[in-house]
Amino acid sequence: MAAPGRPLSGRVCVVTGASRGIGKGIALQLCAAGATVYITARGKEALERAAGEARARGGKCVAAVCDSSREEEVAALFERVKAEQGGRLDVLVNNAFSGVGAIAGEMGLPFWESDTALWDQVNNAGLRGHYLCAVYAAPV
Repeated sequence: MAAPGRPLSGRVCVVTGASRGIGKGIALQLCAAGATVYITARGKEALERAAGEARARGGKCVAAVCDSSREEEVAALFERVKAEQGGRLDVLVNNAFSGVGAIAGEMGLPFWESDTALWDQVNNAGLRGHYLCAVYAAPV
């Protein structure tokens, strides 16, 4: 049973792309609601800072360096969650996205004038990474 004011107490969550921005905001709120939250990002330093902020809100926050575009790292993340949380995962927030800079650099150009590598920059950590996380999270 959840503690008063902590409706997610006992719940386990994963938030990808949570070292800053929207993902960090989601992780902060989940921790404040009492959840155990695994946050991911590629950069360890920013991830640790975000985890510290989240822990200060009262939940348990675990920083897990993970590149959502790398299947082996995603698989290892969910194996870790499964092992550490007794097979439990309640919420997955797919938020990782690395295409902002690439898109911003192409602003104003018709798509046919952009390098076709833009597709991979936008979709590998975003669309593909979200799919990989869902694939490995669903059995947990």
